[in-house]
Amino acid sequence: MRKIIDGIETAYTDCGEGTFVFMLHGWGSKKELFAPIVDLLSAKYRVIAPDLPGFGETQEPPDNWDVGSYTDFIIRFIESFDAKHVILLGHSFGGRIIIKMASRSSLPFSINKIILTGSAGILPKRSMGYYIRTRTYKMAKAFLKCPPVKKLFPNALSNLQRNAGSSDYAAASPVMRSVFVRVVNEDLAPLLPKIQAETLLIWGENDDATPLAYGMQMERDIPDAGLAKIAAAGHYAWLDQPYVFANILRSYLKLN
Repeated sequence: MRKIIDGIETAYTDCGEGTFVFMLHGWGSKKELFAPIVDLLSAKYRVIAPDLPGFGETQEPPDNWDVGSYTDFIIRFIESFDAKHVILLGHSFGGRIIIKMASRSSLPFSINKIILTGSAGILPKRSMGYYIRTRTYKMAKAFLKCPPVKKLFPNALSNLQRNAGSSDYAAASPVMRSVFVRVVNEDLAPLLPKIQAETLLIWGENDDATPLAYGMQMERDIPDAGLAKIAAAGHYAWLDQPYVFANILRSYLKLN
């Protein structure tokens, strides 16, 4: 299904009936990856899973959005369903958006519950090597932008950017690369104590993208939060251990 939000044609899945559950996927992902959870929850809830702008079948944002821009967009997306009470489920980047949204003092709807799995939003501690690499990259980038150098080596700057960044950065379009840089450098940890909704954190113990330590910090800092750890699961815990993940959701959302 599709609808226009803020001029952006937005693709989404809409299944089931009942209280709304909005599901937000991670960076580089798309709504289809949530299919097992959608199938499970749609037996009792109305489950809406959009492709976020720049991913799946949804258009890219018009410029270099930050987390706040995505949050504003999703608020308007939720409003378009005339939803008054919602449950929010987010993975990785989707978790960032939910943290930002849930920390706001006023929303046009109430959040009944939050479920975060492998959520991003906490900045990792940086080593001295990281700062040295960052400084070296910025100097090289400035040098390669000089007109004479750019004329002699027209592909050097794009090669530097592709090789210096993460796989997510390298795979992104120019617009989404600038979005990625803004998103990953925003620390949302100070917002965690402002989240008032009851929050379930589900984490794979082997998550190497958003380590379990992030989940433990969120459990400490979010006032009404509980953490469920899943052994032998990584960043995509619902795919690595589908039976365990599903049972956690069944218990929490009273699906039995």
